[in-house]
Amino acid sequence: MSAPAVCATPAPDHPPASDVSAGVGLVGLAVLVLWIALCRHWGWVVAVLDLPGPRAPLAGPFAALAGLGLSAAAMMAWSLWVDGVHRRPSTGIDWANPRPWGAHWHESAIKLFGLWATWGIIALFYGLCRWYWQGPWLFAMQVMGVLALPLALVSVPYVLWLDRVLVQPRDGAWHFGAWLAGRRDADVGAILIHWRAWAVKGFFTAFMLSIVPGGFAHVVRFDWAQSGDPAALANWLIDLLFVVDVQIGTVGYVLTLRPLDAHIRSANPYLDGWLAALVCYPPFVLMSAGGPLDYQQGGMEWSGWIAGHPALLWGWGAVLVCLTACYAWATVAFGVRFSNLTYRGVITTGPYRWTRHPAYLAKNLFWWGASLPMLPATGLVSDALRNTAILASVSAVYWWRARTEERHLLAQDAKYREYHAWAGAHAPVTRGIGAVLRWLGFTAGR
Repeated sequence: MSAPAVCATPAPDHPPASDVSAGVGLVGLAVLVLWIALCRHWGWVVAVLDLPGPRAPLAGPFAALAGLGLSAAAMMAWSLWVDGVHRRPSTGIDWANPRPWGAHWHESAIKLFGLWATWGIIALFYGLCRWYWQGPWLFAMQVMGVLALPLALVSVPYVLWLDRVLVQPRDGAWHFGAWLAGRRDADVGAILIHWRAWAVKGFFTAFMLSIVPGGFAHVVRFDWAQSGDPAALANWLIDLLFVVDVQIGTVGYVLTLRPLDAHIRSANPYLDGWLAALVCYPPFVLMSAGGPLDYQQGGMEWSGWIAGHPALLWGWGAVLVCLTACYAWATVAFGVRFSNLTYRGVITTGPYRWTRHPAYLAKNLFWWGASLPMLPATGLVSDALRNTAILASVSAVYWWRARTEERHLLAQDAKYREYHAWAGAHAPVTRGIGAVLRWLGFTAGR
């Protein structure tokens, strides 16, 4: 599969309508922030209402999960009641012509067989890969273990109900179940699409759940007495924004549901796209301490270099907070559709009006500003050159990810091709980068 040539799509004067309204992410953000504030002041709430229990902040993993659930519920409610996403043709659902109950139970049974087999194989993968049973991963395994039986039970009425209104009930799960049952009408192509989508969901959902509790606890327990220290305050705000990113992003991986129009329409079919993404995440991550792309060996954090200069500390910290805010904003803009390596609709609101890849751009600028690789603590020129070159390689990895994602989306949707062309001509950051590349002699946007 090859992506259509970008130049074949003329640049429109306005971006196409976004498949996700700005309100979805904002309502999830508002609920999450209110929940964090309540957890931080839980001791005061208990004291005022004279409730039983410890008078301390709610900073445990279950409080973090509760925030996840509350923001998910708020975004689901907005999507259904305000945006009416369940009535869009892109869901593949025809609510006006439901089939009789039980008319196609045998088809649903095959689908359930394929779905449960998929979950079983993913569970086997978790069991074989021992990193899932240590460190923060263990929390994700415990959560999934508790939810496994309830999800299996709920999947029965859900599939029977949804199959009544699906225009095409024979999806990837059905074809996988049919293939396992030895039926000749199973479509291998549909099975590959099904498994690419579930590989993304299985890998990233476990990772996201594993990092939910840590950042949440740090944000809730922050001692506000440190707020006069610009570095401490900036780092807390950065942690808060990363919590927003993780919480909203995890909701996206969990709620891949057709009635929300948030199903995975396709997962990246390109091997280099998967390689570019996986090297950025554990256990395959190359950027961790001691890894091949560790750009902080012998380095120092930003606050160490400018300690003793309060005005510079406040200004530098503010820049880093703003970059992290842009990164979190890019996730919030997805609402319930955030996911790596997938196509789940086109986002043209928020930071995506400035650049096609706001998260990658903000994240990389943050790393350059926070680590200052050209200024190692050792003072050695060799360390400066090495760290700078390695961080440049990390940025190149993210450029590689961006290009493979564009290739996937350009091949999938004419609407994305329209957005891609508009952004190249009108999005300020993308247009500026293109101008610089052309000045350097490169052909931008291809």
